[in-house]
Amino acid sequence: MAEPKRIVWGAGTPRTLRAHWMLHELDMAYERRPITSRSGETHTSEYVQLNPSRKIPTLQDGDFVVSESAAIVSYLSESYGAAKKLLLPVGSRERTRYYQWCFFTMMELDANTLYIIRRHEDLKDVYGEAPNAVATAKRCFAEQAEAAAARLGAGPYVLGDRFTGADILLTTCLTGAVRREIALPERLLDYMKRVTARPAYQRALEANQPPKRP
Repeated sequence: MAEPKRIVWGAGTPRTLRAHWMLHELDMAYERRPITSRSGETHTSEYVQLNPSRKIPTLQDGDFVVSESAAIVSYLSESYGAAKKLLLPVGSRERTRYYQWCFFTMMELDANTLYIIRRHEDLKDVYGEAPNAVATAKRCFAEQAEAAAARLGAGPYVLGDRFTGADILLTTCLTGAVRREIALPERLLDYMKRVTARPAYQRALEANQPPKRP
């Protein structure tokens, strides 16, 4: 029986990188549709049928479609991650810790801080300048980075010796903070160096490159 056709729609952002990264961790073949934000490609009728939010990334796995980068990462690990030890036991405390890290990262480090910075600093020509909001977001990220560092255990990953999708979410936020020159605790910088040294991360970076425009 043939494997379902997998397609990742989206490239060029930390959020699209997450989908590519998990697939490379799983050594799963897939097609790339490297559409980008604000290019008009997310507004085509074909794409809007897949994702009415008109955001990237979106994953097609056969006849199943899922959007939101954290949901894609969790879906792939839960559906296909057993052989790679990415599957956490249902009802376990370890699984609860996984979700705690995911929700913390997506709310405190992504939506509440990095996304505000991206909108009003990187894309100020589109969304308008808001220097006070940007400064507050950077300060809040630094505060929550301290909290993340305090929660890290002795192992190499957020759940100890086991690499999970939570590491993908956290690392893509940390690299975004470094690009914006937000100071991070040394413990998080060491953590980030370990995780970004993974071969799957390096392959995902290449897969996440947007197409060159004329």
